[in-house]
Formats: sequence, structure tokens, C-alpha cells
Amino acid sequence: MPVTPPRFRVARTLVAVAASIVMAQGVVAQGTDNTQLALAKVDNSNIDAPLFYQLLIGEMQLREGEAGAAFQVILDAARRTKDEQLFRRATDIALQARAGDQALVAAKAWRQTLPESLEALRYQVQLLVALNRPQEALEPLQTLLKLTPTAERPSLITALPRFFARSADKTQIATLTEQVVRPYVDAPDTRVASLVTVGRSWLAAQNNVKALALAQGAYALDPTAEGPAVLALEMPPGDAAAAIVQGHLAAKPDSNSVRLLYVRALLAVPRYADATAQLETLTRTAPQLAQAWLTLGALHLQLREPVPAIAALQKYVQLVQAGAAIPKPDADAADDDAPASTEDALTRAWLLLAQAADLQGDFRASEAWLAKIEDPQRALEVQTRRASLLARQGKLAQARELIRSVPEKSPADARAKLLAEAQVLRDAKQWAAANSVLAKANLQFTDDVDLIYEQSMMLEKLNKLDDMERLLRRVITLKPDHQHAYNALGYSLAERNVRLPEARTLIRKALDLSPGEPSITDSLGWVEYRMGNREEAVRLLRDAYRGQPDAEIAAHLGEVLWVNGQKDEARTVWREGRSRDAANEVLRETLARLRVGL
Repeated sequence: MPVTPPRFRVARTLVAVAASIVMAQGVVAQGTDNTQLALAKVDNSNIDAPLFYQLLIGEMQLREGEAGAAFQVILDAARRTKDEQLFRRATDIALQARAGDQALVAAKAWRQTLPESLEALRYQVQLLVALNRPQEALEPLQTLLKLTPTAERPSLITALPRFFARSADKTQIATLTEQVVRPYVDAPDTRVASLVTVGRSWLAAQNNVKALALAQGAYALDPTAEGPAVLALEMPPGDAAAAIVQGHLAAKPDSNSVRLLYVRALLAVPRYADATAQLETLTRTAPQLAQAWLTLGALHLQLREPVPAIAALQKYVQLVQAGAAIPKPDADAADDDAPASTEDALTRAWLLLAQAADLQGDFRASEAWLAKIEDPQRALEVQTRRASLLARQGKLAQARELIRSVPEKSPADARAKLLAEAQVLRDAKQWAAANSVLAKANLQFTDDVDLIYEQSMMLEKLNKLDDMERLLRRVITLKPDHQHAYNALGYSLAERNVRLPEARTLIRKALDLSPGEPSITDSLGWVEYRMGNREEAVRLLRDAYRGQPDAEIAAHLGEVLWVNGQKDEARTVWREGRSRDAANEVLRETLARLRVGL
């Protein structure tokens, strides 16, 4: 290919730079066959020859790597012409060159030349924060709020925390925010937004007491406003914050965005029963929200309620097949489990429907749902579910062979197959066989905490408690924040009524790592009962059962209530637990030991 001579390259560069400047100023006309018509439609630029030359020189210097010189030339042109676009260009040149002080000089000059420019004020505030000089942002922020149109002011106040998101001194920022919004705290249109914004700033500064008081004040002014409720949801879980959210939802039942956030918060605690109740309301007020139906179906399954689960999941499938919007996964949320496509959405629903049918003992229906899934990425999951169906029909050898026949494309696939086979054996109460599979897996995948933990659970079933404890302590050594290992070891000690102070320490450690987790709260309640602290045991077990009303927690709560003489309530709890899982071993053993007939 011929090489373009240098002088022609320079000429072409000049033409390109000139074209970019002219186009930025809006002087390019659309060509037509009628030349006179085209010329008549041209909006002439206000660029004169000296200014054109000055801008050309500045852009050339920037292209040649002389950012400092380009900055000075463009800034001088901006000052002469009082052109907002040129001020913005000068500021951006400094920012691209990582010259924050020069960018601030340009923003100040911009504001001095055009005092009414809201954009200049925003640039100045953001630069002051980026340069770690937030204390200087008070005056420009006050001016920015003052100049902002009245109708837009609440939105700007609400957005103030974003200006300071990267500031290190959160207490200083909260104090500054209080000063900025002080003139608007009593104004009817801005008082709620002001209180919420200051509350969010104090929450960022970890002053939860102030944040809660401000949220309560804002809520009292307007229970229908979403801001106070959203702020309450951002706080650590507590009755006072929950009261704000619940009061808002009572005042504004169609506040769907807040209700969705509340569901997410309840699931994080977790409180499955409360989350289910909120989703039931949401699907009544906004039946078009497909994702709500999917989550509701999954929650009913978690609570072992197959009939409402099937109804919710079938509604979800209907909405998806009718073209309902599927929320995209949140790239910033590692735990976000939103479906990636319509096919993925339907696959998830079919897997859950198969599980629900399995809970009802309808193996044919379960297989029919599984047969709809064609995604090869889900092959092992589908075959594991099929294997579980076979095992429940007494065809354990076929079930194991089905899992083993799934192709392996990576070591991760081999590991997943071993876990799946162990799960099928565990569900079939084949503890020794499951332990053998997991022992093989641990030889193949050394120091894998999940595999070690799973084998420890099988050793407990085999009453090899010393080996179980050794493996659990190995998990804790490898992963000191593995809350389930602490909980399992502590619960095992409590269940055997030995080393109870150590058991309580272990379980409290687990609860510190996973606050509010019902299964861990249940363990702590059980160890308190073993230690003779019945009142505390009842409180903890009630809390655990409210979050996750499953059969095992029902067994423990019922027993403590029974021993306390609250026999009617104990029977009610046990009946509820049995209705969810009549085959639960802990519940059946409890009723047999206490000689209770329901």
C-alpha cells in the first residue's frame, strides 16, 4: 500500500480538526440538489477567523500531546467568547490530562464568566470533592440549589449524596450536607427530601441513631413518600426501621418499588414467610411483574408449599411466554440471580415446577416439566433432578448411573457430578455410600471446603463424631468465615448435650457471620434450652420460626413450649411443621420421645 507523504498527512489532519470544530459549532449544512436552498438554510456560526485559528491551534496542540498549551488556548478562547461549550472543553482537556487543579481553575473561570451556569457549578463541586477539598464545596452547593428551578430542587437535594460518594471523611460530609440543605428543611416542597438526604449522609457516617431519627421525621411529614422508607431499608435490620417501611406500604399499597426492596431485605435476613406475604400483596397490586411471580413460587417451595408454588410459577411462565420484560442481571451485584434471557427464564421456572411436582409425589408431572428443558448448560441439573425421581422410586442404581453418564467438559463438571451423586444418596438415606463418594471427591479435589463440609455431615449421620469434628475444624481453618461449619459443630455439641459453653460460642460466631439466619438462630435457641435458659430459648426459637417456619425449627420450638407448660401452642406449632414436612426425622423423633399424639 502506498505511503501518504507527510505534508499530505498534515493537511488531512488540519482538515479533520477544522471539520470537528465547525461541526461542534453547528455550521455543517445538509447537501441538496438545490444549492441556493441549501445555502439559505445554513445557520452561520459565530466563529470569526481569529477564533477559528485559535481553536485550530489548540486542538492541534492537544493532538500532539501538548495538553497544557491546548488547555490555555481553549480556556482563553472561552473567556473571550463567554461560550459554555468552550469552557466545558477546556475543563475536560484538563481532566483528561489528570490535571485536577487546572480543571478547577477552568470551572471557576467558567462560573465567574457565566454566573448562572448550573453546569459550571456542578463541575466545580465535583472537582472540589475529587481533589479532597469538600469543605470548599459549601458555597457552590448552596448557590447551585438556589439557582436550580423550584420544581427540580427536591431531585437535586436527593442526589446530593452522590457528589460525595468517594469522600473519605463521612462525618464531615454529613455535617456539610446539613449546612447545605438547612434553608430547605422547612419548605413544604423540599422538607422530606432534605431530611432523607441528611439521614442518608449520617447513615454513611455510621451514625445509625441520627439516620433513624431523620427517617422517622421525614416519614411523619409524609407517610406516602418513598424516600424515608428507602432510607429505612438501607439501615441495619430493626423494628423501628421496619415500622417506617410497613407504615409506608400501608399508606401507599401500590408502592411497588419499595415493596420489592423490602422483599429483598427480608430475603437477606432471611424471613421467608414475611417475604412471601409481601410478594402475595405485590402480585395482587402489580400482576404484570413477572419476576415477582418467579420469586413467589421459589419461596413457596422453600416453605414446602407446592400447590401455591405451582400456581405462581405457571403464572410466571404465562407472562414470559406472552412477552413480559425479563430484568437483566445486575452487573454490580454478584448475587443477583435474574434470568439472562427468555429461554433461561423458562428453564428456571420448569426446574422449579419439576421440584414442586416432586414434592407432591407426582413423578410423571415432574418428568414432563424436565422434558421441556433443552439448555445443554443445565444438563447436569436436569439429570440430577431425574436421578432424584428415580431414587425416590427405589431405582437408586439407575439414578447413580444417570448422573455418571453426564459428559464432563472440565474438572468443575467432575466435581459437580460427585456432589450430585452424593446428594441423591443422602436424600435416599444411604449415608455410607454418600460418604464414600465424598471421600473420593476429597481425594480428587483437595482442600475444597464444600466437599469437606458435605462429608462431615455424612460422618455425623454415621455417628463418627470425632471424624466429623476433625473435618469441620479443617473447614474453619481453610475458610474462617464459613458460618455453616461453626453452626454445625456447635449444634452437634448441643444436640449431644456436651461442651455447651463451647457450643454457644461456636454458634454465636456463626450468627455474627450471618446475622438473622433462621437455622443458626434455631441452633442458638437449642443450646440455650440445653443450658437451662428457657425464656431466652423461646425468644430465639420464635424468631427463627418466624423467619423460616420449617419442620425442624417447629420441633425445637414445640419442645421448649411443651416443657414450659405451653402445650396448646406447642401442638399448634408441631401441626404446622408436620403439614409442611411429615417425614422430617427431627419432628418425628421429638413427638415420639415426648409421647405426643397430634
